[in-house]
Amino acid sequence: MNDSAVKQSHFIYWASGIVSICGIIFEVLFGALGSYILGDGVKQYTLTISLFLTGMGIGASLSEKVLKNLVIAFIYIEFLVALIGGTSSFIMFGITAFSPDGTDALFLYFITLLVGALTGVELPILIRKANEIGVSLNRSTARVLFSDYAGGLIGGLLFVYLLRPQLGMVKTAFLVGCINLAVALVVLFLFRKEITKFVSHLFVGAIIGIILIAGLFFGEEMALTFEQKLYRDPIIHMEESKYQKIVITKDQQDTRLYLDGGLQFSSVDEYRYHEVLVHPAMAQATNHNHVLILGGGDGIAAKEVLKYPDVQKVTLVDLDPAVIELANNDPNLLTINNGALKDEKVNIINKDAFNYLEETNEWFNVIIVDLPDPNNEGLNKLYTKEFYSLARNHLLPDGAMMVQATSPVFAREVYWTISKTIESTGLQIENLHVDVPSFGNWGFVFASRGAIDLNRLEISVPTQFLTTELIQSLTVFGKDEDEDIRNERGKKVVLEPNTIINPRLIQLYEKSWENY
Repeated sequence: MNDSAVKQSHFIYWASGIVSICGIIFEVLFGALGSYILGDGVKQYTLTISLFLTGMGIGASLSEKVLKNLVIAFIYIEFLVALIGGTSSFIMFGITAFSPDGTDALFLYFITLLVGALTGVELPILIRKANEIGVSLNRSTARVLFSDYAGGLIGGLLFVYLLRPQLGMVKTAFLVGCINLAVALVVLFLFRKEITKFVSHLFVGAIIGIILIAGLFFGEEMALTFEQKLYRDPIIHMEESKYQKIVITKDQQDTRLYLDGGLQFSSVDEYRYHEVLVHPAMAQATNHNHVLILGGGDGIAAKEVLKYPDVQKVTLVDLDPAVIELANNDPNLLTINNGALKDEKVNIINKDAFNYLEETNEWFNVIIVDLPDPNNEGLNKLYTKEFYSLARNHLLPDGAMMVQATSPVFAREVYWTISKTIESTGLQIENLHVDVPSFGNWGFVFASRGAIDLNRLEISVPTQFLTTELIQSLTVFGKDEDEDIRNERGKKVVLEPNTIINPRLIQLYEKSWENY
């Protein structure tokens, strides 16, 4: 081979690795988009990965028909991947904001299949072109496939540790589209001697480049106006952490925190939620020396706990350090949590709650479980018999635990399954619920190693809502929210504890909330 052919063959291998990196990034990006906008991360990642791989299979099959003009075919496939993949996140947010329910899901699945199909056409064409240049078929296939598989690993790591947390989903898509376009333009330049209408192809690439570069610099700002329509109030802060999308909105005196689109609290009525979450358990426990808060990275539960002067130490375990940093620095959150996480009594640990309970040797007087709802496999683990057994094993004999357990109205079977799961660990329980205007009717499971006598509990610290006399009333459930759940034939539904091996809660949760 002459020098030109050597350069061309070498770049083909590099190109296969680069387009593979871009392909895997688009694949996981579509899963992240589905998880954030449509919910149920496991379901969305499963569907997008399956559709992307199916698309690749379709593309590989269709590539058999591409026998001539291999370079031009590859260039225009890259042009399409760059344009379609690059604008995908931006368009997805626009469709979510302005189109009827369900359109966004159809768009996401269609775009996943389409980009997967285009990606599936790339490698066979590169292999044929390498063989056409003069590299043996076995050698060209092996090298291209090696570059492809190695690129897949690199792409996944880049998305998880760099692109998503640093650039977000909109800029990431535009940037990766630019990389696809750059590959196409380099190929166009290297093979220019065998390409007719070189200037015309370059002009098409330039137009796509202008679109992608404009999107890279201005697309996120425009997408923010789309995303604003997903929230009731103006967005004042938005960031992508390593674990989730964090949004704060504010309208007059109402500050709201959202994690991956789910409302965590409203400053107008958070006290109703947090007072019930904290104070009955604190009233039940004989001592308050050491309190464990699982979740609660916003610092509001810690604020309520610190109202008790005999609290010596508060251990707060929250997975995401970005939430902690925001709670400690955002003036709106500091106004709500009174700077509780900066208190010298509070020890913050950024760790998975399940892993923390497995590894710690600490015992606690009170355990407050303020974790997000069980809407995916990772969170489901924190609502299992195994998790609550770990919590029980770190609870002192005269201690108490309170668990936020979603809504007995909107997710009736979910709430009572959580209750049944906690009870299956041998703990004594009471079921409480309270109306929180921003959330609706919300449920809690109150647990202790010993008997719970609500009549003996006394709220001894300042509160805005909860009183000693009110506690008993929180145990009264209406007929459409109590434990007596009947199916269509009037037969009582028997609920089983949720476990890691049998994660029944995820399906129940998805079914319960689909109409809300």
